[in-house]
Amino acid sequence: MPSLPLRLSALCLALGLSACDDAPRFTKAEPGEARSGGSATVNKSDRNAFSLPSANLPPSRRVDFSVGNSFFRSPWVIAPSTTTARDGLGPLFNTNACQGCHIKDGRGHPPAPDAVNAVSMLVRLSIPDAPEFAKVIEQTGVVPEPVYGGQFQDMAVPGVAPEGKVRVEYTPVPVRFADGIEVELQQPVLQLTQLGYGPMHPDTRFSARVAPPMIGLGLLEAIPEDAILAIAAAQAKEGNGISGRPNRVWDDAQQKTVLGRFGWKAGQPSLNQQNVHAFSGDMGLTTSLRPFDDCTDAQAACKQAPNGNGPDGEPEVSDNILRLVLFYSRNLAVPARRGVDDPQVLAGKSLFFQASCQSCHTPKYTTAADAAEPELANQVIRPYSDLLLHDMGEGLADHRTEFQASGREWRTPPLWGIGLTQTVSGHTRFLHDGRARDLLEAVLWHGGEAQKAQQQVLSFNAEQRAALLAFLNSL
Repeated sequence: MPSLPLRLSALCLALGLSACDDAPRFTKAEPGEARSGGSATVNKSDRNAFSLPSANLPPSRRVDFSVGNSFFRSPWVIAPSTTTARDGLGPLFNTNACQGCHIKDGRGHPPAPDAVNAVSMLVRLSIPDAPEFAKVIEQTGVVPEPVYGGQFQDMAVPGVAPEGKVRVEYTPVPVRFADGIEVELQQPVLQLTQLGYGPMHPDTRFSARVAPPMIGLGLLEAIPEDAILAIAAAQAKEGNGISGRPNRVWDDAQQKTVLGRFGWKAGQPSLNQQNVHAFSGDMGLTTSLRPFDDCTDAQAACKQAPNGNGPDGEPEVSDNILRLVLFYSRNLAVPARRGVDDPQVLAGKSLFFQASCQSCHTPKYTTAADAAEPELANQVIRPYSDLLLHDMGEGLADHRTEFQASGREWRTPPLWGIGLTQTVSGHTRFLHDGRARDLLEAVLWHGGEAQKAQQQVLSFNAEQRAALLAFLNSL
């Protein structure tokens, strides 16, 4: 039987890969490449692959993981209730449990045409920046819509009107490969109907966002800030059209501006703050960092509704519950890759580099020695993201700024685990609003700084496209 290098060379010839000469030529997997999360990686590829604790988490610390899991999965209820540990839902909300959006800790999706509620896709709202809102912009990154706030909530407790209904329709966008094969992309058209509190500001900006996967978040948090900034500096120096930049966002706990790394526009600085804002915006739950309900002055019934705060003003989500959910979300493990030595996967990896996808989807980091959890420290990880903002072109633009992110900029999403989306989440909807129905469509939506990469992929023939997808599905 021919050796792996010979088999790969034959495959390159069969596929006509110029990458075999011009770009890195991968003839075998790198040492440890299958372990995307380092020692925390788990060897699971079934429907529960995103719901497991870090493999190196000792049994003595798995109790907190399990308790945090229970608060992440179980529904919260309307106050007042005998279930005082989980009451206070709403008055306005998008879902009643974290798992309602992050199904099986995986990726959300746009609402189906017959869906009653959007659930795992939410809509951000804002109006244009103005000097009189400078303090608001500094601390929230946006100017919330005056009546509906910063997030559109399509569910509410009895006696409070939901803010409305979310619907998405699509218009076709044909794209043709060099070999004549045509793909029909879908451009989403967002519709907010049955508005519960009157018309919106005439200049309201909208941004649909599906829930991202929960895996590896603690590892992303453990990437040294200097490593992220060094990548931004290197991209700027190279001058090849790729110019990622960090978002600078407000840290509620530190009361200062810091590096952002979580969310579709890197609008949150830490995993704890990401959780706090999700409790508030998605479920209407108060915490010590956000001790107020997500109601605007125009929503009187929302402000007057009963809440689940304790008799001495304790928030609905106690600091202990918040700690347990943080521990859980930090330690959701990344699954191991599959088929890293498969010749087609290796050929696809070569194509990935030929198209310069790795310029933004940075393959590898070493986490900090002082990571928040010891199991996450000093790990060689492969998230395939630079965590920086990039101009992705007009096709993906939401025209909504967020701190320093423009209306055309998005944070590079990590790719680890992406090949298990169908297995875990039961669908293959990708990008920030779920418009792409498969990975190829997601690639073809890339514009702006990624336009050259998209054009390179459009030049690939059927065998090359299959190899690229084999690589992506191995992640």
